[in-house]
Amino acid sequence: MAKLWGGRFSKNTNELVDAFNASIDFDKRLYREDIRGSIAHAKMLAKQGIIPAEDGETIKAGLETILADIEAGKFDFSVALEDIHMNVEARLTERIGAPGARLHTCRSRNDQVALDMHMYMKREVSEIAELLIAFEKAVLEVAKKHSKTLMPGYTHLQRAQPITFAHHMLAYFNMLQRDFRRLLGVWEGADMMPLGAGAIAGTTFPIDRFFVAEQLNFSKVYNNSMDAVSDRDYVIEFLSFASTLMMHMSRISEEICLWSSTEFGFVELDDGFATGSSMMPQKKNPDISELVRGKTGRVYGHLMAMLTTCKGLPLTYNKDLQEDKEGFFDAIDTVKFTLAVYRDMILTMTVNVDKMAEAISKDFSNATDLADYLVRKGLPFRNAHEVCGKCVAYAILNNKFLGEISVAEYQQFSELIGEDLYEALKPYNCVEARKSYGGPAFSENDKQFVIGDEVLAKQEAKLAELKANI
Repeated sequence: MAKLWGGRFSKNTNELVDAFNASIDFDKRLYREDIRGSIAHAKMLAKQGIIPAEDGETIKAGLETILADIEAGKFDFSVALEDIHMNVEARLTERIGAPGARLHTCRSRNDQVALDMHMYMKREVSEIAELLIAFEKAVLEVAKKHSKTLMPGYTHLQRAQPITFAHHMLAYFNMLQRDFRRLLGVWEGADMMPLGAGAIAGTTFPIDRFFVAEQLNFSKVYNNSMDAVSDRDYVIEFLSFASTLMMHMSRISEEICLWSSTEFGFVELDDGFATGSSMMPQKKNPDISELVRGKTGRVYGHLMAMLTTCKGLPLTYNKDLQEDKEGFFDAIDTVKFTLAVYRDMILTMTVNVDKMAEAISKDFSNATDLADYLVRKGLPFRNAHEVCGKCVAYAILNNKFLGEISVAEYQQFSELIGEDLYEALKPYNCVEARKSYGGPAFSENDKQFVIGDEVLAKQEAKLAELKANI
């Protein structure tokens, strides 16, 4: 098959080179953007008198039939034509003749592929934003449901202080808010129109790049043609966002793996989100959480691969930049799957309230409250900390917990301790006493629920704005 760029060549490309050079197997998912961008380009060429107006209309009609064919599964993609751009253009020229051959006037595959990627990025950002909001809503819903559910909080994976399950889930809600902010930054980097930059130095024809940007809902146009065709910052920004989001998802995955174990028993996953063992019939495995935890490393790899690809490239376009797509597409698919499945998984999981309550009744996570009790009695904190440490050591030696030590036993360590200590040591009171802003007190959780609802409303308004400018 003749190459659209083959005029300078006297022999056919080696078949292995064709296979290695081709990107159609993965970039065919850009077909909508490629066709839409070409229609806008043809309209601009006709408006500027660069091609006849009737050719512009013929091109538009021909591209629309190709779009219909692809979506109906009636389009055969050719590896010999290398990529989505040349597959579409070759079919267009085959159907409409000379007008199709005029479509590529004033553009290169370099700025064409950049345009497709920018448009595709914007569409995917809006879809990921929608999934992210849905997951945030699920996290907030679970938190509200368990506003009074007590559980141990951990540092170093050791029992630390009593908190609520709501407070724990709200921590993830706040992480996801930051992820949403980063995603908006990805949109800003993608919302810039490169078409018209050509291969490196623009064109001698009187094109109107701002008209094309308006047709395609871009708010900005690249100011420099060399930057326009060589920039992949927006891909790196997306992969950085995706890596951070997946890191957060991996953290909650690790906790779900722990919580669903027999040793913890804090949650039980719905049967629809767990798997069994082919050998051990009693098993109920948290495979989704394990897969998300594992796939996080793959997304990290795509970010590192893209950074490495770009680090030594001279301006402008180099074929190395074809490597921007496979990792990018895979990261998109991974993020979308993760957010979608996790939303349903956490909404259907059972939180074992009694098991969590039992856990904090049989530990020393109220030790800080003993120290705080002594501070309120007038003892300096460092001294109170030492007294409390001795009380814990005594309790462990005598196989007791702090609430089981008598006042007489306590007073051998400090005469400040009285009967009122036992109220201060109750887990419910330990949590409710922590009313500092951002703390786990029930009243503070209620404030964060209100703030969470406000945040989600603002995010949904922003999502509507994004969708209107895809």
